[in-house]
Amino acid sequence: MENSTDPFANRRVVVMTAGGTNPQAVINVLATRFPGLAVIQERPESKSVLVKRRARRVGWINALGQLATMVVSRLGKSALKRRTAEILAEHKLSAEPVPAIETVHVPSLNDPACYAAVARLQPAVILTVSCRLLSRQTLGKIPCPIINLHAGINPMYRGQAGGYWALAKGDPGNFGATLHLVDAGVDTGDTLYEVRATPGKGDSMMTYPLLLTAAALPWAIRAIEDALEGRLAPRKAQGASAMHDNPPIWTWIWNGITKGLW
Repeated sequence: MENSTDPFANRRVVVMTAGGTNPQAVINVLATRFPGLAVIQERPESKSVLVKRRARRVGWINALGQLATMVVSRLGKSALKRRTAEILAEHKLSAEPVPAIETVHVPSLNDPACYAAVARLQPAVILTVSCRLLSRQTLGKIPCPIINLHAGINPMYRGQAGGYWALAKGDPGNFGATLHLVDAGVDTGDTLYEVRATPGKGDSMMTYPLLLTAAALPWAIRAIEDALEGRLAPRKAQGASAMHDNPPIWTWIWNGITKGLW
């Protein structure tokens, strides 16, 4: 863009994601703020791969219980669709794909095809949202800062369903999201920004991530601007570190019945 007064017009921002409503809403906002934004999109991991990996960590019973929760919780698709539309409207967001945004499709963000895309795009900063863990090899191929938008407050609610677990543990003050630098761990990189939010009566485990993503968007923009201007100020996250997965179905049903937390 010639003669632009935007200081970031010639600095490439790249989003890495597996796709979906939440990342698309992020991408659409960032594309209006950072000209030349590009996306590297991987294929989502199959449920069988996810279950096998979790089974190695938490056992088959818990892994299958977590899968059952995701299957059953999606049965209320009409209510989920309605609440999703409300959140998008409340935050003036769109999750419709924009063909004009350059998107590079790769099998995995840990695949050589992704490395080639990074080398070609030469990003000044990368934002990851809703994607798999980047391997050490991948991190070694990326020379710029990598920022993750995590729908949970680190380090207490690393991993999956951070908002849900904050509420389930009676910690609504930490229902929030974190912008943090990416390292080889699961949401263990130094914190850049935190934001808290309040869920509505119509929200559930299925809508908490979108609600938190929407609340975190202004801070994601600020973190990217910090990276482009060389003023990132990471700090160690405070609190007891805990890794979480989606709740197994028996836990989800119990919390739903006893706490109204679905």
